[in-house]
Amino acid sequence: MSDPHGGAIPDLAEAFAGQNGGLCGAAAPGALWLSTGLHTGNVGFAVEVHDAEPALDPVWEDVVEVSFHPLSERALLMQWAGEATWDLGLARTGYRVRYCARGMDEGRRLDSRVSGEPQADSYLLQFWPAPPRADRVVRQTSREAAHSHRYARGLPAAPTPEERAETARLARQAEQRAAEERRHPGGVQRPPGSEG
Repeated sequence: MSDPHGGAIPDLAEAFAGQNGGLCGAAAPGALWLSTGLHTGNVGFAVEVHDAEPALDPVWEDVVEVSFHPLSERALLMQWAGEATWDLGLARTGYRVRYCARGMDEGRRLDSRVSGEPQADSYLLQFWPAPPRADRVVRQTSREAAHSHRYARGLPAAPTPEERAETARLARQAEQRAAEERRHPGGVQRPPGSEG
């Protein structure tokens, strides 16, 4: 899931950096990375937006929660590689997000699903307004979820907003230096006798 005004889509390590759970990556501002058991093909998927925390249905085998704040008024659910998108209609406020999964091991075993084959895994993404707090694993029963959680727990913590700002400042500074060097490829010429 991505906020089109939030910048680049994070890679896997950036999305899950410093998290406890490995199914819904929320470490990069304005983006959520949603993992599935199936590698290729369509999964069952539903999105719900609530006014308050919904009850947890026991049908879901693997459940995680994260915090999310859209960076603009237009947050999109995006299929891998941007093949299709759906506007979620989220307000620009803080949310708690619950990502629920069923059939992840079967999806991983199947690996690929072509049109017409039975659905192996399904997912539910729920949003409700809430202040930010640490991610958590609510329920874990599948081997695939356990593997994903181990991966996330092995990653270093995500950079703080201050560290991100400093990295961006240094990148802008380097771009300005490079542009200046392109404008003056031989460097700045000093008049004769001005050395020292």
